[in-house]
Parts: sequence; C-alpha cells; structure tokens
Amino acid sequence: MTLTLKTSRNLTSGLLIACSAFAALSLTATARAAAAEPVDQALKAAIAAPHRTPANVARDSARHPYETLSFFGIKPNYTVVELSPGGGWYTEILAPYLRDKGQLILAGDDPSSEIPYFQRSAARMKEKLAALPAVYDKAQVTVFAAGAGKLDYAKPGSADLVLTFRNVHNWIGNGEEKTQAVFKSAFTALKPGGTFGVVEHRRPASAKQDEKAESGYVHQAYVIRMAESVGFKLLASSEINANPKDTADHEGGVWSLPPSYALKDKDRAKFEAIGESDRMTLKFVKP
Repeated sequence: MTLTLKTSRNLTSGLLIACSAFAALSLTATARAAAAEPVDQALKAAIAAPHRTPANVARDSARHPYETLSFFGIKPNYTVVELSPGGGWYTEILAPYLRDKGQLILAGDDPSSEIPYFQRSAARMKEKLAALPAVYDKAQVTVFAAGAGKLDYAKPGSADLVLTFRNVHNWIGNGEEKTQAVFKSAFTALKPGGTFGVVEHRRPASAKQDEKAESGYVHQAYVIRMAESVGFKLLASSEINANPKDTADHEGGVWSLPPSYALKDKDRAKFEAIGESDRMTLKFVKP
C-alpha cells in the first residue's frame, strides 16, 4: 500500500514537472515568435505622421498600411519601387519611412505622354512632392508607362522591394504581352531574393474574367500565373485586405464601392455597407 502511494505520488510529481516544462516551452516559443516580429516603430510613425492627407488617413482601416507593408517585409534601409503611385496614398507613408536610410523610387506616369490623363497625373505628383520637400525631397521620380512599353524605371538588380497597389487591372487592358512585360520589369529591377508585393481587387474564381478587366477585378490565379511566368515564386499570400462582403459583381465595377461611388447616390447605402473591395495580397520572391 505504501509502495503504491509513493508510486502514485511520483507519477503525479512527474506529470507536474512535465506540464511545467511544456508550459515553459510554450511560453518560450510564444516569446520567440513575438521577438521575431518586433513592432516597426518607424513605420508606425510614418503612418501617424501629420503630413498625411486626412482623406487618406480615413481609409487606413480599409487599406491596412502597417499590416500590408509589414507582410511585404519592408525595412527602412531598403530601395523600394512603387509602380504607378497614382495620387500618392502609399507614397505619403513610404517617403518619410525610407527618407533617411533607404531610397524610394516613384515609377509614375509619363509627363510627355500624348494622353492628357497621364500628363495631369504626372503634374499632380510633381506638385505634391514639391509642396513638402521635408518629406519628399529624396524620392526619385522615374517613368512607368505600361502601354507605351517604358519600363526602365529602376536599374536592374537595384531594388529590394517593388510594390504595386491595385494596378494590375490597368495593365491587363494593354494585352497579355504588355502585362507580362510589366511583371518582367519588376523581376529585372529586383535584387536576387527581392520581393514583389501585389495588392489587387479580387474577382471570385467562379466568376468569368472580363478580358480587359474593365470591372477592376482580377482573378488571383491570373496574377500568380503571370508572376510565375517571368520567374517569380509565390512566397506567401495574405487575407489582410480581404472583404467577404464584396461580391465583385457591381454595375459600375469596383468603382461603385467607396471611396469612388461611381453610381453616385444609386444604392449608396448598400455600397457603404459593403465597404472597400475584396483584395488579394500576394508576396512574390525573385530566386
């Protein structure tokens, strides 16, 4: 009886020690995971900076800049290319973040284009940068014109990260050959091991893809196929910018949704309830 009791106590003691050891290992693993993903205070500061346009700040909850850029692995000493920066939504964050240690290359619209839209877009970006030299003075502006085949926006093998936000549908309108050339240009611009980060409006796999992506939505499988066709490897995908409320079948395409409201007051409450588009977030690597 005494022997049995001692054995029971020994078993209990052993289990407690094992459980304690497991708990310690779990805590250590959790601590290591947390340590592996430290908060990027410089990025947080760039996102919170007072120079950002209030209308842009209001969209942070839909565009998730910290989570998105962190997913792409951005660092303050990187050379980063932003393809088609548009009105500069991400430029307002990237410029101050990279200003002291890195380099931002804005591959924007061609001011010498024969198309007035591109002329105006280039002029607006020039004005934006000139208005705040304390933030934008070190950003390098180059030309990116997918339709015209002007794709020498960065020296080959010079970039750590090439980013594009909601632009793939615009390239598709130029045809598959020119679209592939854009992906190839990103591959060429990157260093070996560099990252190509893509955010794009996502069309459901079950829905037919309109040939020129005039709805603004693109199949995720298409983007992956196009990237892999030029040598990229898909490293990871994220649902950071997913929105399951978006059915991607709106009369005015993706522009029916906020913030565009292309249909103006028509079904506005419905589109407000949906919010911004469902978007893929893909991270490719150059081997």
